[in-house]
Amino acid sequence: MKHFFTTACLLFALATGARAQSLPATPAQSEGFKTISEYGEIVAFLNEISAFADVRVIGSSVQQRNIYAVEFPKGSFGKDTGKLKVLIFAQQHGNEQSGKEAVLLLISELSKPGYRHLFEQIDLAVIPQINPDGGELNQRRNAKSTDLNRNHLILTEPETQSLHAYFDRNHFDMTVDVHEYSPFGDSWMKYGYRKNAQVTFGALTNYNIGGNIRGFEKKTALPFVMKEVASKGYTTFEYCPGGPPGVDYIRFSTFDINDGRQSFGSQGVLSFIQEGMNGEDMFTDNLEIRATSQLSGLMGFLRFAKENSVEIRELVRQERALISSKTEGSEVCIQAVHKSDGTILPLPLVNIRTLKDTTVNVSDFRPVVHCLKNVEAPFAYLIPKGDKMLVQWIETMNFETLSKIKKGKFNFSTKQITGFYSVDFEDDTIQLPQTVARPSGKFNLKEYIILPVNQLKGRIMVQALEPESMISLATYPQFTYLTENRSIYPILTVSRKK
Repeated sequence: MKHFFTTACLLFALATGARAQSLPATPAQSEGFKTISEYGEIVAFLNEISAFADVRVIGSSVQQRNIYAVEFPKGSFGKDTGKLKVLIFAQQHGNEQSGKEAVLLLISELSKPGYRHLFEQIDLAVIPQINPDGGELNQRRNAKSTDLNRNHLILTEPETQSLHAYFDRNHFDMTVDVHEYSPFGDSWMKYGYRKNAQVTFGALTNYNIGGNIRGFEKKTALPFVMKEVASKGYTTFEYCPGGPPGVDYIRFSTFDINDGRQSFGSQGVLSFIQEGMNGEDMFTDNLEIRATSQLSGLMGFLRFAKENSVEIRELVRQERALISSKTEGSEVCIQAVHKSDGTILPLPLVNIRTLKDTTVNVSDFRPVVHCLKNVEAPFAYLIPKGDKMLVQWIETMNFETLSKIKKGKFNFSTKQITGFYSVDFEDDTIQLPQTVARPSGKFNLKEYIILPVNQLKGRIMVQALEPESMISLATYPQFTYLTENRSIYPILTVSRKK
């Protein structure tokens, strides 16, 4: 076991640019982390790394920059179905540079012969840059000004499309989405204290994800990884957006399914978010420590995956079987809220003026996701073939479809839109349609695509297509036409006759 995980000395060697066994240093490492690794330099680095791992182009960005995946072990990734498959991806947000730098350090480190035993249990794929266009400009969004980490449901962007197509081809068992948070916002500066954890971690929070997986992540995985990071001398905490205390409540991360973590976790896999602390300039400030602290988290996740590979694979197998065979008839939550359970959160902060550490006890802490509205998942949904937007979405999502069903065995209904009402969704107010189910009447089944819910993406499908879901397609500008200025929702529901 001691041969697997890096020592503090090894991390120091990485941080100071030491070379080992003729492996190339990362571009930023070669410059003493005074500047970031730019796209052209990353391409050259990966070309050298291809002697030790398989480097693949999995897609391209808006501006036609390649998106690369590095696969370990070289020559045999994906060939042994008995191994745990892990995916790590970084820099969805272009102005979060340390995640990319940490992944590049990870690639270099894992290319050493000393890690070969790791890949006896694990197949690993790492993607340094999901958003190379944003990375070059140090801007959060991609070249079309889209936030990629809010695009994992509608999948309108080539970057998220490439990532999900890669995931679908490989059916990973565990994913880690690497980001940075900024504690330097105006509200925190006014408060006089700010968050100071160098690396934070988040687990799955969507109500519809299996309790066994959510519990395993929360009770077993996060404590393991946080302990590993702390043992390397870095400060760590669970990812808790919101605040400052007394101004806004604090919670765990979103339960929406449009981000990288929840979109994959909703398909029955372990899925995590890792958030390092960004620099004050949101660029190169303190880049060396930011990158190496993030590296310690990624190494912790890999050690956890190795030590728990059998249990993880069994959890994933059970969850995927449940989604694929028993989503129909199950209760799916379509509206939820963050609630308090009375827990007082001891939040570690730093005094902005004195730089002294302190702890603030937060009473308005809302760690529980409470379901407000359920629906019973139907047998299938019927999508009009004439709706080009929906048809494109179905194809991009890679949903399974049925060629036909026997109409006599099913009831068909539509939803009448009788008005709209407002709901609060994580401090945003959104408008949802008030609907009443009605028999569909006569229709030509050949004019519809049949989407059965008993498939791996079935839970995503229900949350996306139910019109009163607070995270439905209709809440996105591209799809508001599904509910606005019309009295009948165009998607039909299919349920078995009882």
